[in-house]
Amino acid sequence: MRVLPDLEYKERVLRLQAMLKEEGLDGLLAHSHEADFANVRYFSDYWPIFESTGVLIPATGEPTLLIGPESEAFALDRSKIARVRKMMEYRESAEPEYPGLKVDTFPEVVAETFGNNVPRKIGIAGYSILPVPVFESIKKALPNTEFVNANKLLASLKMRKTENEIAILREGFRVSAIAMDTVFAGIKAGMTELEVVGLAQGAMYANGAEYEAHPLYILSGPNSRHAISRPTHRVIQEGEVVQLNIGARVGGYSPSIGLPYLVGEVSEDVKRAVLFGLDTHEKTIELIRAGVVASDIAKRIEEFVIAGGYGDNLLYGPCHGLGMLEVEAPWMEKDSNYRLEAGMTYQVDTFLQMENYGFRWEQGVLVTDNGCERLANWDLRSNWEKACLNR
Repeated sequence: MRVLPDLEYKERVLRLQAMLKEEGLDGLLAHSHEADFANVRYFSDYWPIFESTGVLIPATGEPTLLIGPESEAFALDRSKIARVRKMMEYRESAEPEYPGLKVDTFPEVVAETFGNNVPRKIGIAGYSILPVPVFESIKKALPNTEFVNANKLLASLKMRKTENEIAILREGFRVSAIAMDTVFAGIKAGMTELEVVGLAQGAMYANGAEYEAHPLYILSGPNSRHAISRPTHRVIQEGEVVQLNIGARVGGYSPSIGLPYLVGEVSEDVKRAVLFGLDTHEKTIELIRAGVVASDIAKRIEEFVIAGGYGDNLLYGPCHGLGMLEVEAPWMEKDSNYRLEAGMTYQVDTFLQMENYGFRWEQGVLVTDNGCERLANWDLRSNWEKACLNR
């Protein structure tokens, strides 16, 4: 499966509206831009380019998709939300003026969306990325309305995946695995990091990806220490670790496979650390099941890493949520006191940062009552051993 059925988008709006009523909220304003697209795409399948976007959802009634001045034709063709309104507040950051262009205003949109029921309290999802012009305009239109952070509310709606979402994630992992195999076949000393990116991109798009799940990580030598980074024109050398994180976005969902590729022979210390990281990764997967408190997993993994002698190299907790974004709520840290539930999806993300290199083992899992299922039909250990140890 690569496309969600239209009915699923409508059901999401209805589920959110029930939650809004329970929380005493009269509506939700969700915000997205091209990189952080999930809040709006979750309800509409609309994914902006250059401009930003929002969706205004009342507790009762039909939602409104809010777009920039240049996106109308694209949005009308793509959006699962029928009512689309273009507004200057969502224009691109260069602030083109569009003289003479008729656009909608927040007083008009609010009246159309809420009717005569002036909202008393509205939640904002995408709270930390909402542009100042959007907030100033809606606040001016609704001077007596309270606006509150609704990030956690929307995260709780998205946390447990449907069968359709899981099917799309599995397809994304299938494409990601093809791209990883392509990189295994082509990577070699003397190539640049960005040349290897090209190998992965070609395989992804040839096999069904709509985009990259995230900027692909091909990080060699000292660059592999970076927890967050971008590939460069650095030339890959013999005896180095090259961190590979390859993810193909399919149907709006963003899975990723991550592993440390060993170029030629590496030192025994490096090999020992990398294998310990893989053991830690697999131990994390063994601990995941519905009903377990997330902090208990994080604490046990930290204890395992400390006992193995790598406590100073552990940067963060063992897992984070997976969905439309490759990194989304919920987090799994020592203070994460929620219980795992069947239907949650995680990226098991094992990152160790050394002085001169680093590495990450990463793959997606689905929480079940009896444990968890790996979402990729591609065994991380055996494929890595074949590519890096048994060649």
